[in-house]
Amino acid sequence: MLLTEKYSDQISAVNTCYDRMVIQGVIPRWSFSEGMTSYFYANNIRIFDYAAFSKPLTQKVRDNAEQIAKDNNIEIGFIRKLKAFRKDDRIEEIIRKTGKTEGLIHIFSAMELCNTYKPWHDKPTGRTYFKPEKSKCLHYYFYFIDKEFGLCYLRVPTWPPFRLQFYMNGHNWLANKMKKKEIHFKMLDNAFSYLEDPDMAQKLSDRINPEELHKALDVFAKRYCPVVSEMELGYSWTIMQIECATDIIFESPEYLQPVYDEILKTAIFTVKPDNIATFLGQRITYNCKKEIGTNYNQRFLGTRIKHHMGDVSIKMYDKHGLILRIESTCNNVGSFRVRRKVDHRDGTSSEEKAPMKKTIYSLYQLFTILKAANYRYLEFVSSFDDHSDGEKHLKEVTSPVVENERSYRGINFFNETDLKVLEVIGRGEFMTYGMQNKDVRQYVEGVTASAMSRIFKRLRLHRLIERCSGSYKYYPTAFGKSVIAAGLSIRNMLLVPQLSTN
Repeated sequence: MLLTEKYSDQISAVNTCYDRMVIQGVIPRWSFSEGMTSYFYANNIRIFDYAAFSKPLTQKVRDNAEQIAKDNNIEIGFIRKLKAFRKDDRIEEIIRKTGKTEGLIHIFSAMELCNTYKPWHDKPTGRTYFKPEKSKCLHYYFYFIDKEFGLCYLRVPTWPPFRLQFYMNGHNWLANKMKKKEIHFKMLDNAFSYLEDPDMAQKLSDRINPEELHKALDVFAKRYCPVVSEMELGYSWTIMQIECATDIIFESPEYLQPVYDEILKTAIFTVKPDNIATFLGQRITYNCKKEIGTNYNQRFLGTRIKHHMGDVSIKMYDKHGLILRIESTCNNVGSFRVRRKVDHRDGTSSEEKAPMKKTIYSLYQLFTILKAANYRYLEFVSSFDDHSDGEKHLKEVTSPVVENERSYRGINFFNETDLKVLEVIGRGEFMTYGMQNKDVRQYVEGVTASAMSRIFKRLRLHRLIERCSGSYKYYPTAFGKSVIAAGLSIRNMLLVPQLSTN
């Protein structure tokens, strides 16, 4: 049983939506060195005239920023030390002072690293072309409140290839959708503390419209980076970083705290690398080079546990003492393999599994993947929440059970084989997708297929697992999840440490 079902009388709403969204805009023909080389040749521009070509464009971006600042009676704030303060905090302070609810809030400028190109002549081949290079240039941060997307910023460099960075928060996007539907809600920071109609709120969150976002991004690009329209160029928008949050909103902090403390304590000791891979829809192979791990820390706002695998992570924390948040983060959407159309170099195409495209038109499919990851994690932690029922049943599963006048011994949490089997069954992938005899045997050494069948029989008679009709797969029962979680946590967190000190 999920936490959301078990504590339904203490929970006011559950909502999943995008949180932090960072989107990158690139001019397709300028986004890679070969493309920029081709552009120069096609327009009869000398490669070594790159600086002369770029300077007028830089001036246009700077003149545009200064004109926008003048029109809005804003002084551009130059940041000399990049980490001297948080821009978001300064923006919040300005919003409080000015009371603005729409339009431009402020403009920051700073010298930061940017991707650019270096003219190069290769003497052996006689070819002249661009090579990728890192450099520094002035960047502008335009912070504004949009009527659809809420508080956003657009980061604009002043040097080609003018790679843009756009930020927004999905909770603000959803909030404005609910306003249009006249659905009442309350927000605390970037979270909802109250939803009048949780079902409709979720439906609105699920309805992601990339076309609407694309049109808005093009408008922002033309407004703050005039080079685009003047040179008749266009931007392609890709997902750079994204977060998807599932918020379980409790009626009172008194309800959340004991639940959160228990599942957090158990998660620290229970979640293993293979569990993390399963939550995130990934697989651990023999040549896997991704870093996998768990971090726990205490913050000013509370405590947090985070599990990561390469560019994808999932974390759980309490927000404002009222909301239990499970949040998936992805820094490279290509980490997910999906079934899609793949175009081949020979001109043919086929339907097969391939890395997800980074375009914003993958937002809908990505949302379903990250939402499913959050719910797999929720299901996992729900299995070891509140062990009181499991502890009551420990005596039952450790006692013998009789079937057809034959006695089957109970489960021994201190028997090496029994313990290993229980730990394997508790793996995230088996909790979610089920298991077969051979699946468990690969993690338990020295156990034959017939011996594992007898173990499965004992587990089934003790109601820890059940067989899926019409298949050879077994799934842990809700009773089994409760007992396994309680037994393992008592053994690993209480008895073993206590015995080691005596």
